[in-house]
Amino acid sequence: MKLKNIIKATVGVAAAAALALTLVGCGGSGSAGSGDQQKPAELSGTISTNGSTSMEKVIGSLSEAFMADNSGVTVTYDATGSGTGIECASNGSADLGLASRDLKPEETGLKTVTVALDGIAVIVNENCGVDDLSLDEVSKIFTGKIKNWSELGGANKEIACIGRENGSGTRDGFESITGTEDACKLSQELTSTGAVITAVASSENAIGYASLSAVEGQAGIKAVTIDGVACSEDTVLDGSYKIQRPFNIVVSDSQQPSKLVQAFIDFCTSADAADLIRSAGAVPLA
Repeated sequence: MKLKNIIKATVGVAAAAALALTLVGCGGSGSAGSGDQQKPAELSGTISTNGSTSMEKVIGSLSEAFMADNSGVTVTYDATGSGTGIECASNGSADLGLASRDLKPEETGLKTVTVALDGIAVIVNENCGVDDLSLDEVSKIFTGKIKNWSELGGANKEIACIGRENGSGTRDGFESITGTEDACKLSQELTSTGAVITAVASSENAIGYASLSAVEGQAGIKAVTIDGVACSEDTVLDGSYKIQRPFNIVVSDSQQPSKLVQAFIDFCTSADAADLIRSAGAVPLA
């Protein structure tokens, strides 16, 4: 055989080998390829959450996004208050407790995962005539030491204090920061954030407190500044607004959450959740 024909034959064999390898790599021959790589298992099932009414917007926004990304998952929410949510996490009647406060020393066997911060806005009727209060004045109002708005430059009207029920995370946070535990003198004691806002909006002499995430855009009320500092995302995050508390997920300290529940917790604390938390009126940590 001539040298020229030998070269042609060698090139032909090499080309055929290269083509075969290409077909194998692309899966063209029917052997294992990229199309056979295992995909992550899809999540499915139900996650039950129970607790803080103040966390309604935040947990609702996070749940909707998580369910949109995982069509086989349902997240339920019972708005019962922080105390009940913690109890449900303790006795296992809910997968996740929701608490807008830290755990108390007697609430053992549990741990919290903070997903956001929330300012507790001090709200008055829009026609109150007072725009700023000191933290000390707030304390004196709610303990009955200051009884009339005229003492603070407002109208000559007796102050009506509106608060939350025992077990409320908002109440616990407000009273612990203002130093009014077991000392508040309330005209009304209501069982939800929305009820407090409605009561203050309907009475010109009323004052109350509610989650920042709930008061923004509400008609008939205004949030007063505290020692000259407005309740906002920036002032809560930098600590200059003093009346604030955490939004917590509560779980067992001894039992590992299921894969599904852990995936939801991971999502709630991820950077991807930050805009959702912010749009719900709370302050993201991530």
